[in-house]
Amino acid sequence: MRAFVYILADMRHGQTCIGVTNDLVRRVYEHREGLVAGYTKAKGIKRLVWFEEHQLIGSAIQRETSLKRWYRTWKIALIEENNPEWRDLWDEIAV
Repeated sequence: MRAFVYILADMRHGQTCIGVTNDLVRRVYEHREGLVAGYTKAKGIKRLVWFEEHQLIGSAIQRETSLKRWYRTWKIALIEENNPEWRDLWDEIAV
């Protein structure tokens, strides 16, 4: 089963949220439309700025747990490695 680890942000170098899902398009849509109660909805975090695919849900969960323990500077470097402008990647996944 495919799984995805993702990072959402409200703006460049702003607040972020890390998550894991088996359906990236559905999950990001839920965040964008405010259908997910909690931190992302309260803070207006809707922009998909980074994601990676895993073949096993277990490895995705392990990666999510690891990323949540990272220092903020490490997370910023990870995002900026492939998305230096912190563009919203929604259009790339919602095809």
